[in-house]
This record gives sequence, C-alpha cells and structure tokens, in this order.
Amino acid sequence: MRTRDDVLDAALATLNDDPTSSMADIAGALGIARATLHRHFATREALLLEIGERALDRWARTQVECGMPQAVAAGDADALDACLQAILPAFLVDAAVFDFTLTDPTMLAMPRFAARTRALQDLEIAFFEAAQHAGVVRSDVPAAWLSHTLYGLLVAAREATRDGDVARRSLPDLMITTFRQGAAPR
Repeated sequence: MRTRDDVLDAALATLNDDPTSSMADIAGALGIARATLHRHFATREALLLEIGERALDRWARTQVECGMPQAVAAGDADALDACLQAILPAFLVDAAVFDFTLTDPTMLAMPRFAARTRALQDLEIAFFEAAQHAGVVRSDVPAAWLSHTLYGLLVAAREATRDGDVARRSLPDLMITTFRQGAAPR
C-alpha cells in the first residue's frame, strides 16, 4: 500500500506533466485503482488542496531555513545577501513542488490557498524591499517585480532542464548570476 505522501508525490508529478490530469489519470500513473485514490482523497479538489498546502508549507519552511524573516528584521546587508545566496538555490530545489501549485488557476482561485500565498509573497517582497534599502539588489524596480522575476527564473530553470538546454548541475550558479546580474555582459 502506498503512503499518503507517495500518493501526493505521484499526483504532483503527474499534474506537473499534465495539469488537466483527471483522478483516473493520476490513479493510473500511481498504478492503483481510482477507487483507491478516492479513499485517500474524496475529490480532485481535495487532492489539489493538499498538494497546495504542502507546497505552501515548503515555501514557508524554505523562507525560514534561509533566514528570511531574521534578515528582514535585521535589515543588515550581509544577512540579506547571505539569505539571497541561500534562497535562490533552495527555491530551485523546491521548484518541482511549486510548479503546478503556483500556476494552476483552480489552485489560485481557492480563497484559503490564495490568502496563504499572498502572506508568503508579502514576506518575500518585504525581503526584497529590505535588500533594496541595504544596497544588496537594485532599487530602481518595484520589490514585487524582483519576486516575480525570481519565480520566472524557476519556471525557466524547469523548462530549460526539461528540454535539455541546461544541465541541472549548472542551475544554482545560473540562477544566482542571472538574478544578480541579469543579462548584462560580464
């Protein structure tokens, strides 16, 4: 018997490949009957909600593990820079968890999910505002733009590795340098 976490992991992988996957598709990818999947999750919405909650838990945990709340509170350039250096590759590891969750319209329309997403994004924006004030990142763009840019790089990393355009081992450095220096010549 598969654990609930196994079911969630396989369901997420299936939904990342095809966001329109039905419960039957997900059960088939797991190699279980649809009835077995329904014993874990009564509806597709219940499955999506739990996948979403896990992704948001991961996002929050990564922010804390990289010291984001403390760096924002301190406002110290060294602490903010260290957090930025840690958060970029950490989010890269988390990208597969965020992929479907943060792009699916059904997920984004769930009020509880949307409110929690906004709170996590607000911390991220506060981090970028603090980093701007400390001179760690450019201050001529809105902090929210930096947050969206980071997310865009995660999407780019996913697609580049999926298409074989970039080696996975190159991603942490590419992520950091692209975010920090953009496309400016070196």
